[in-house]
Amino acid sequence: MSDKKKLLITASTFPRWQGDTEPRFILDLAKNMTDEFDVTVLAPAAPGAKEKEELEGVKVIRYHYFPVRKWETLCYPGAIVPRIKEKKVRGLLVPFLILALKHTLRKIHKNYDVIHAHWLIPQGIVQSSFATPYIVTGHGSDIASLNYPIIQGMKKKALDRAKVVTVVSNYLKGKAENITERRDIKVIPMGCDTKAFNPEFRQENFWGDNKKTVLFVGRLVKIKGVEYLIEAMKDVDARLVIVGNGPIKEELEAKAKEAGIDCIFMGSRSHEELKTIYASADVFAAPSITMPNGAQEGLGLVALEAMSSGVPVIGSRSGGIVEVIEDNRNGLLVDEKNPVQLRKAIKDIINTEALARRLKHQAYIDVKEFDYANTAKRYKECINEILR
Repeated sequence: MSDKKKLLITASTFPRWQGDTEPRFILDLAKNMTDEFDVTVLAPAAPGAKEKEELEGVKVIRYHYFPVRKWETLCYPGAIVPRIKEKKVRGLLVPFLILALKHTLRKIHKNYDVIHAHWLIPQGIVQSSFATPYIVTGHGSDIASLNYPIIQGMKKKALDRAKVVTVVSNYLKGKAENITERRDIKVIPMGCDTKAFNPEFRQENFWGDNKKTVLFVGRLVKIKGVEYLIEAMKDVDARLVIVGNGPIKEELEAKAKEAGIDCIFMGSRSHEELKTIYASADVFAAPSITMPNGAQEGLGLVALEAMSSGVPVIGSRSGGIVEVIEDNRNGLLVDEKNPVQLRKAIKDIINTEALARRLKHQAYIDVKEFDYANTAKRYKECINEILR
């Protein structure tokens, strides 16, 4: 019988199975907590996923939230808000998800010493109804958008009742402080697996020729600013590779065809495949934008993964990206929605070997600070603070 304290992590984005293309940062964080805690992750069910299993040493429970199992499509693939934007009818599943999470937590929350709720909506809001002490972590649009009076009131309750509040960037800390009066919010960036993403995985001629490659990885949604990257690639002697899926994929494909650029849409790729894709690129671009509702990129984990893979990075001055990329030191920054600046930055890196080498060398040093071991250490300190 383990004498470790029991930690429950709740999340709405989590791999559905081993080798899934869904983001795995919650799994990577959980893995790095198992040395000190007995860790279980509670996540929504998905067609084809097991109700209970162990993934890489982490116990996983998946709760069902709709009587017709094949209609449990609110959370995967992607994330809740983009899924609803893609198909409005999915919004009808939100109350079912919240009620199912609440029902599941009511049955099991007392079995755990502490709970870590990732995302204010719905995990943090639901968690605030239970007595088990909890940490809540804001990742992006859960803090920065959906701030209608009723929802903002629920967010405030979730933040106020938490023993510890964390966010992944200083940008989000400012947004969270607009919701709650508390001023003890901690900034703990989500980590990067610096062993999994490494320059050693580079394959020369991976794309079949010597042509330079500009890479984008992420959900194909408006906030990622991919349309501006496509525009920037005009008059650039390089191939654009876009990894990811999302509701605006067809729109972007049409835009790339109209622009007449060399562009490959690879769809979603697994963690394992991404190791080589990142390392084999010559430039990585994260051209995120501010949405009309004020939502911005929370941090920009993909930029960290590219930096760890030894690829020079370019990012827009948006949200938490500026906390990862320092202009002309470990990457280049450009203004949002500015294809001209983006084009110049891409050309500068492609055409100036000394610049590319300097940027990626510094980035590779800086990214070590974001290793999951460091992130997990800070969260362990938060949990032990609660347990004391």
